[in-house]
Amino acid sequence: MNAAAFTASLKLAEPPGGLSLAVQGLWWDAKGDWGRAHGCAQEQDDKDGAAVHAYLHRKEGDLSNARYWYARARRPEFKGGLDAEWRALVAELLGRG
Repeated sequence: MNAAAFTASLKLAEPPGGLSLAVQGLWWDAKGDWGRAHGCAQEQDDKDGAAVHAYLHRKEGDLSNARYWYARARRPEFKGGLDAEWRALVAELLGRG
């Protein structure tokens, strides 16, 4: 799946099958369900899950928690806007699939 197909899937009631939990987290976030997004990111205990987790806490406004998760993801804090970070994460994580 590419980023355009992923974005188009946001019209559905559930995320498409075959997506990692981290990508499902980004899907739920785009649908406005932060809690479900956070649950998905938290359940994927690796660098991808941590990267989405960091983004979600940054979006929430909990910057100290976000910094913890950026460190767990072994990546610098994202300095751009939240929409740009979401798009970058979607492109990166779907590019691995």
